[in-house]
Amino acid sequence: MSEHTCAVVVGIDGSDSALQAARWAGAVAAASGAPLHILHAMPSLGRNLTETTVAIQAAIMSYQRDSALTFLRAAEEAVHADRPNLTVTTEASETPVDEAIIDASRTARLIVLGGQDVTGAAAVVLGSTTLRVATHAACPVVAFRGDEVSLSDKPIVVGVDSTPAGAGVLATAFDFADALKAKLVVVRSWTARAPAGDVTIPFLVDWEALEVAEWAALRELVDGCRERHPGVDAECVVEMMSPARALLLHAADAQLVVVGSRGRNALAGLVLGSTSMNLLHHSQVPVMVTRAQDAEADRR
Repeated sequence: MSEHTCAVVVGIDGSDSALQAARWAGAVAAASGAPLHILHAMPSLGRNLTETTVAIQAAIMSYQRDSALTFLRAAEEAVHADRPNLTVTTEASETPVDEAIIDASRTARLIVLGGQDVTGAAAVVLGSTTLRVATHAACPVVAFRGDEVSLSDKPIVVGVDSTPAGAGVLATAFDFADALKAKLVVVRSWTARAPAGDVTIPFLVDWEALEVAEWAALRELVDGCRERHPGVDAECVVEMMSPARALLLHAADAQLVVVGSRGRNALAGLVLGSTSMNLLHHSQVPVMVTRAQDAEADRR
């Protein structure tokens, strides 16, 4: 992938959703001044398969292998119909799709995945390409959702918390908002069920003061990113509800929602469950999953 360094990479599987994801990825690449690399790889095989499942998997593999060039050509033509001047390259790989995309992420600016929904069963029982890539990729990963194949004037929504990981996710969101010339809505949530410090009796907590402190901490965090991206219009929002609910609320009027991931192990799907998993499952707009390490690499 060295010749595709800093490209937006989109993984396709021949589905209509993957074709839409390729067109959306083309729009992001054009706005970012980056090339687009369209990648088709083989489906990942599960474990402990029955004979029937093995036969079905073999048929799927054969179909995907025989159709790879057709799928790539269709995606390239769709992207060029929207943006004829965009530099587009294609690649058919015999490697399992999750391995191929994770490998591509080491030199990519962004990974975009289309054609696959994420469910709780997939996370716990089967695993999924989206979850594996999102928790192992070396760059931000977007799970394409919805029907919009071009960028709009809608904002990018990002969820942050008080951890260093939250600051890293915010930095990545600022980078993309700047590149896409989009407004940024920074959402921080908190709940009365989790009092601050050692206070465990809710009626002894000064909730008004705690909310003021949340606003102050969020503004300080956002102001630090504004110094690097003075052209980004960033709005701060504090919601007294769960992070997933707050982000889904604001994502309804957004073109992209950005969340963080702290996991890279075999149980990463379970780690994602609290917020990122909810967004991947319920969001109607593309979801970007990024890690603090991604932002650190962007700043170097």
